[in-house]
Amino acid sequence: MAERERLICASADVVEGGIGIRFSVVRLGRQEPAFVVRYRGKVYGYLNRCGHVPVEMDWQEGRFFDSSGLYLICATHGALYAPESGACLGGRCNGRGLTALSVSESDGQIYLTEND
Repeated sequence: MAERERLICASADVVEGGIGIRFSVVRLGRQEPAFVVRYRGKVYGYLNRCGHVPVEMDWQEGRFFDSSGLYLICATHGALYAPESGACLGGRCNGRGLTALSVSESDGQIYLTEND
């Protein structure tokens, strides 16, 4: 299986603890919503799907962080997730974390690594 990188956005578009960038990925033949955020200087990507019930998490487009900028939060259920791992930290996620995506940052750009 070959890996390829797909450009998501410019690095400057993803601000520490701020608005994330939404994009889509193909999983099992279906388009799935996804997002990338920056936390403690690194970028992290996840499917845009709460671990509790598969609903999109952002409360406004690209707004994934709680008001402190420290946790990802599901706007529907209030479940909290660790930005650096997607692990459930509390709320209705009941230990079910987010589905991580392979993202990287290079030369001022953020990329998704996909498998063909």
